Amino acid sequence: MDVVEWVTDLMEAFGAPGAGLAIALENLFPPLPSEVFLPLAGFTASRGGMSLVAAILWTTAGSVAGALVLYYVGALLGRDRVRAIVSKMPLLKVSDVDKTEEWFRKHGRATVFFGRMVPIFRSLISIPAGVERMPLHTFVAFTAAGSAIWNTALILAGYLLGENWHVVEQYMGIVSKVVLGVVVLAVVWFVVSRLSKRKAHDRR
Repeated sequence: MDVVEWVTDLMEAFGAPGAGLAIALENLFPPLPSEVFLPLAGFTASRGGMSLVAAILWTTAGSVAGALVLYYVGALLGRDRVRAIVSKMPLLKVSDVDKTEEWFRKHGRATVFFGRMVPIFRSLISIPAGVERMPLHTFVAFTAAGSAIWNTALILAGYLLGENWHVVEQYMGIVSKVVLGVVVLAVVWFVVSRLSKRKAHDRR
């Protein structure tokens, strides 16, 4: 049974709560595609399998629940452990952690809010929020707001497209690949830049 069949069975068996469970799991396991789950929930709603409002509310609740698990993973990991891990990793410096922390202090709310609408980062952004111990009520509020917008857009798309709901997956798949490509290029740039600085330092 593939992922789509499993989610379809979940929604047929439990309705909107099943859609919420699927999205909670998607937050914990990013390879699971919300770009499939959400339009499918909208399509299911268009066929009367659940109400549109219930689909939006339950999937948003699922997003928050999954994000909270990762938030607490970050909180348990803590700043000291992160710094210790980074200090042992090649090409990374503890100062990189300091810069990231400073940036998150200034832009944490916007990052959590908009991050919920960016493929790949939707799940990952919860961990640094936990590491930085962002106030829980703030984290939940901005996570819920960003998730509600993202979920509503994809659920409505699936609802309006009906049998053609999978078109959403195709377009969002392109967006995900673009984001992944940007991330890969950024990592390559970072590695090349850091190696170049190390070689320049060794020549002195």
